[in-house]
Amino acid sequence: MNTEDNEKKKVHDLKWYTYPQIRNPLIAGVLTGTTFFLRYFSVISAIGEISIYIVAIVLGGYYWIKEGIEELFEEREIGIEILMIAATAGSAILGMWDEASFLVFLYGAAEGLEEYTFTKTRASIRKLLELAPKEALILKDGKEEKIPAENLKTGDLFIVKPGESIPTDGIIVKGRSSINEAPVTGESVPVEKKEGMKVFAATMNQEGALEVKATATFQDNTLSRIIHLVEEAQQQKGRYQLFIEKFGRIYSPIVLLSSLLMIVISVISGGSVSYWATRAVVLLVAAAPCALVMSTPVAIAAGIGRAGKTGVLIKGGIHLENLGKVKAVAFDKTGTLTKGTPVVTDIIAIKDDEINVLKLAYSVEKFSEHSLAKAIVEKAESTGITGLDTVDFKAIAGYRAVAKAGDKNIYVGKQGLFKKFGQNDFPFKKIEKLRVEGKTVVLVGTEDEISGIIAIRDEIRPQAKEIVKILSRNSIKSVILTGDNKITAEAIAKELGIDEVRADLKPEDKLKEIEKLEKEYKVVAMVGDGINDAPALARSTLGIAMGTAGTDAAIEAADIALMADDLRKVSDAISLGKKTKRISNQNIIFSLLVLSVLIPSALIGIMSVAMAVFFHEASELLAVANGLRAGGKMK
Repeated sequence: MNTEDNEKKKVHDLKWYTYPQIRNPLIAGVLTGTTFFLRYFSVISAIGEISIYIVAIVLGGYYWIKEGIEELFEEREIGIEILMIAATAGSAILGMWDEASFLVFLYGAAEGLEEYTFTKTRASIRKLLELAPKEALILKDGKEEKIPAENLKTGDLFIVKPGESIPTDGIIVKGRSSINEAPVTGESVPVEKKEGMKVFAATMNQEGALEVKATATFQDNTLSRIIHLVEEAQQQKGRYQLFIEKFGRIYSPIVLLSSLLMIVISVISGGSVSYWATRAVVLLVAAAPCALVMSTPVAIAAGIGRAGKTGVLIKGGIHLENLGKVKAVAFDKTGTLTKGTPVVTDIIAIKDDEINVLKLAYSVEKFSEHSLAKAIVEKAESTGITGLDTVDFKAIAGYRAVAKAGDKNIYVGKQGLFKKFGQNDFPFKKIEKLRVEGKTVVLVGTEDEISGIIAIRDEIRPQAKEIVKILSRNSIKSVILTGDNKITAEAIAKELGIDEVRADLKPEDKLKEIEKLEKEYKVVAMVGDGINDAPALARSTLGIAMGTAGTDAAIEAADIALMADDLRKVSDAISLGKKTKRISNQNIIFSLLVLSVLIPSALIGIMSVAMAVFFHEASELLAVANGLRAGGKMK
């Protein structure tokens, strides 16, 4: 565990009142209040009073004064801390030691509380690690042995009994059970698992005993990667935050210069230096943009952290901001709107019998990993068909596949593939009827003739219709982008209520369609089922990959990764983006309003240093508290 991880763990474990950045200013506050009381009743001398105030200032201001000076010399920037240092020094020079000590106490306590809350918000996702067991029961030389979970190595065999959590990622080699995968996917409905299937760290084994082969160490399992990615994403800044920080680097020096000019002008003009120096100190406090600077980062960190706990990985502040601006969502069809496990529904012979049509298709598709190929293979194997001896299998981009049997090439693919061979004798009515029913039509044959047709239907996800309705209610357009034919895609779109269909698309065509959608709607999210849609996911404003639990490439490639195959998470993420954007805008407006009141009040002399500090820190804490609302329950 590195120093940063130790610091996060330390903050996570500490109570707020024992956190040094809060505790020390609170002690300074007690000293300040006690000294003020003693001096009021003349119990302490002036020298004693000043001495205690100095102790309180050093104690309460140590952390933020050190931070301000380091920022000034190392980064060459005048930050908010420098304004507060100048205000503290100015108050002391003017003899307002009580005001200076009060400023240090209140500013230090507010900054410490803000830092503690912000850091704890960022580190809160680490609570998921507590769900993983500290020990693992491994099988070694036929004997059971308990070892620390962090000592598990790839390839180790371990046993998980009913009611126990799984210590790291693995593949079941023996047994079957129901697994609650909520810590990883956010879905509380148990998933049935059997031999050969993946299981993830911190998920709960509910029924049968399992023997599992570890596929990752404890430090590198899916849960650890989720935590790392969320924490990394929380460090990334959105456009608003970058703009505000850039504004602050210009604004803060202007405030400091303005305060100095007030004093210089009063000296030159012969005015009351003491009066204008006091006004300058008040201006330094009142005009410091603390609430403005904290207006967005807390909301972004809280939102990303909350999403991560529910199985939605948002890869940075910019992506959370974009979620709040989405105007159109493009869906891949197969594996996204549908379950991705299609089944053969019809076999129609044209120049052959049905068994031979399936046999020819199986001879080609047994080499393919495509979901449609798997449906054909499953159908053939379930009926006991044995394929031909085929070689030279090739996938034909945008069309399907070919393999060689003897001296003939057998093709399985779209109608357009056979048109390229000059064939036009298609059973159009049969094909159209199947497509209107929402089925994908695959033709089987050679360059010379079509042997038959296989129709395949992919079951629509139960949440698909619900999410389309939610998007429609929020005035967000829904679009299907698919390589399937238009008739089939339109049948699915009609059933789900989707606005637009763009079909018969090759991978490169999807990129062009994304570009067109962005010209029309500006901010477009593309939802796909991982690697197959990688180019379109990368090109869109927001790439959202579904069902990425345990899939490193998809998690890394997407802007947003949904660990589960639940389309409702898309609308949840968009709702979170809109909520975070709304809260950030509220904070920005509130912060600007506070500055618009405090700055004039400081200039015209109706506000003391103590009042300026009080209202300034109160506004900052309100902005932080409001930002934390983004970490509330996702809809």
